[in-house]
Amino acid sequence: MKARTATAVLLPALLSATVGCGSTNTPASGKGPDPKGSASAPGQSASAGSAGSAGASGPEGSSGSAGTGGSGDTGGTGGTTGPKPGSSRLERSALQQGDLAGYQISANGKNPNAPDGQPQADRKACQPLADIMGDKPDPAARETVNRGIGSQKQLGLAVSASVSSYAESDAKTLIARLKDAVAACAGGFTATVEKQSGTYRDVKAADYKTGGDESVSWTTTAAAEGVTAQVHLVVVRQGDTVVRLMALNVTGGRQTPQVPHEVADKQLQKVRAAR
Repeated sequence: MKARTATAVLLPALLSATVGCGSTNTPASGKGPDPKGSASAPGQSASAGSAGSAGASGPEGSSGSAGTGGSGDTGGTGGTTGPKPGSSRLERSALQQGDLAGYQISANGKNPNAPDGQPQADRKACQPLADIMGDKPDPAARETVNRGIGSQKQLGLAVSASVSSYAESDAKTLIARLKDAVAACAGGFTATVEKQSGTYRDVKAADYKTGGDESVSWTTTAAAEGVTAQVHLVVVRQGDTVVRLMALNVTGGRQTPQVPHEVADKQLQKVRAAR
C-alpha cells in the first residue's frame, strides 16, 4: 500500500482512470505514483490517479486532470457514452470508455490530493520535462483534455493520456525542446510544485514507434517518500495537436512499464478523425 501511495505521489495525477489493478472492473482503493512531480500524483491503485501532479516527491504528474486541471483543461465526466453534441474538436479527440477493449477509461478529474500547476525544475534545461508532468504539457497549450486509462490485461498498468491544442509552431517547438531536454537531463533533476518536490533520475531516450508527424519518447525513475517508480512517456505531434501518454505500474512492481501501442494508435486515430 505504501508503494502505491508513494507512486501516486510520484506519477501523473491524471491517471485518474479507474485503473482496476488487474482485470476487474472495480477500481482499487490504493494510490500509485503521480508523474506530476509532486506528492500527490496519480497512480491511485484502482483509480490511477489524476495525472495532474506527482505526489510529494514523485514525478510530476502528467496532464492535469480529466476535467479540472490547469487553465483551459477540460474533460468529460465518465466517458461511457462519448462526447456530447457540440463538443469541441479536442473533446472528440479524447479517448472514451469502450474505445479500447481490455481497458477502463475515465475522465473523472484529477487526484484531489495532487497539487495544481506546473512543476518547476531545478535546472533550466530540464524545465520542459517538468512541464510535461504538470497540468498541461507546457504553458503554450491552449486547451488540454485528460483521461486516465487502466489496463485489465496487465496487472497494475496505468496510463495517463491527454490531448492538447496549440498553434502549430508552438507544437513543433515543444517536441524540439523535449528532445533537447531528454539529451541534456540524463543525470536527472528535481521538480517542485506547491512546495512538494520529486526527483526524476536516469532520463533515457526510448525507441518507440508510433504515427503522427513527429514524436519523442523517454523513460525515467521517479522517487518520493523512499519509494521509486519507473515511468515511460511518449509525446506525439499531429499537426497542431499534441498527445501526451505516461505509463506506470501502480502496484509498485519493478517491471519497466510501456505505453501500449494499441493505446497510442487509437488515440492518434481519434485525433485524426476529429479534425
